[in-house]
Amino acid sequence: MTRVEGHSAILNTEERNDSLFRIVKNMINAQNADSIYALLGDGFKAKFSKDQFTSILKNNLYPHGTIGQTFFLTYKDGTSSYKAICKEAILEFRISTDTQGKISGFRFLPYKEPVATKNYTVATDNPMKTALDSQVDFIARQYINKVNTVGLSIGILKEGRETIYGYGTTAKDNHQIPGAGSIYEIGSITKTFTATLLAYYVLNHQVSLSDPITKYLPDSVATNKNLQGITLQMLSNHTSGLTRMPDNLPLTKADMMNPYKSYSKEKLFAYLKDCKLESTPGEKYAYSNLAVGLLGTILERVSGLSYEQMVKTIICQPLGMTSTYQHPDKEQTNNQVAVHNGKGDQIIMWDMDALAGAGSIRSTIHDMLLYAHANVTRDTTLLSRAIELTHKITSRKEMAVGLGWHLSSQADDVYFHSGLTGGCSTNITIAPEKHIAVVVLSNSFEDTEAVGESIFLKIR
Repeated sequence: MTRVEGHSAILNTEERNDSLFRIVKNMINAQNADSIYALLGDGFKAKFSKDQFTSILKNNLYPHGTIGQTFFLTYKDGTSSYKAICKEAILEFRISTDTQGKISGFRFLPYKEPVATKNYTVATDNPMKTALDSQVDFIARQYINKVNTVGLSIGILKEGRETIYGYGTTAKDNHQIPGAGSIYEIGSITKTFTATLLAYYVLNHQVSLSDPITKYLPDSVATNKNLQGITLQMLSNHTSGLTRMPDNLPLTKADMMNPYKSYSKEKLFAYLKDCKLESTPGEKYAYSNLAVGLLGTILERVSGLSYEQMVKTIICQPLGMTSTYQHPDKEQTNNQVAVHNGKGDQIIMWDMDALAGAGSIRSTIHDMLLYAHANVTRDTTLLSRAIELTHKITSRKEMAVGLGWHLSSQADDVYFHSGLTGGCSTNITIAPEKHIAVVVLSNSFEDTEAVGESIFLKIR
């Protein structure tokens, strides 16, 4: 190790990344997590204990099998990415290093083949007058120039100033650039709204984070012993042990066009009555739409209000978010963007019933900036205190999570959540201590996380 560190000190950043990636590849194949952890920088180690890091590799990387051939992809902003042919999958690895030759960033995700680009210049309302305008344009065009993307709205909050950019169109070939009032599905960003409702009711002494969920379920469901160790907090921070999706969700080709529409509370409770868990409650992080959808249903039972009514009265009305809803009226329908699948073909928006708390909200870039502002600003109102509570870390099992919000690996005060429906991709990143935020909404299935992350790094 001493020789490796000494050699790395005289290399440039790209060379350091490449040198360490080759070492890490061999360690992965040997399933030697301790040796990989020893290569991490202090900042990385501060976010993940050795046990947490080992668990991530064991549960999420090793099952893909040993790494065979690897191919260098890109080097950008200190990070190198590689395509890796594993025995059971093709992955992309991203690695960055510090000047001490230690790993400062390490990530693996499913590899996606590059998408072809458009042969024309995509329209935008970006005035291109400031350095920020130019930075956003460079990042946005890497996304919107892909042939399977259609429209993109970007909102930035910094130093009390909001800036909004629109790219592409609200529907294919309609020549209308998305504006501040264009309405998108925000997908799983909805989970942060559900977390805020939970925190609100906690501070209002209507529920407790440690309450068992069986306290709020029908008697016929509460008798399932597998559910009795799950708390409300575990539903929100993805440590409940519940599966990602219930196995009685309709899966016919017709259903998959709008997969959640007919999933009623009757079906939800029927599933929960006999369901088994994938892990012991509180023991492991595993992202679950089922868990947060169930939390929304439980809060409906607590409040006597529908999910949409809770969101409107507790969050939207106090914040002035007039274009955020679950079920559109006629005027709102007219402002909705058309949504597009991974091939760029127009499809329908999703409707949600029992699992509304997991991803049912539709909103605009204007309203989402109001929401972002509320998340980076503190006052004495019950809503503000509830939002602050959602940022407090409740679990560090594989992933640091508050209530709904995930803590970024970049810094201790950066929180994020992404959303994905059949035809929209979204991302929100906030830094409460710095009072900055970035929101990205797309009417295409193509992932927007890199857009949000790249812009955030430019403004932080």
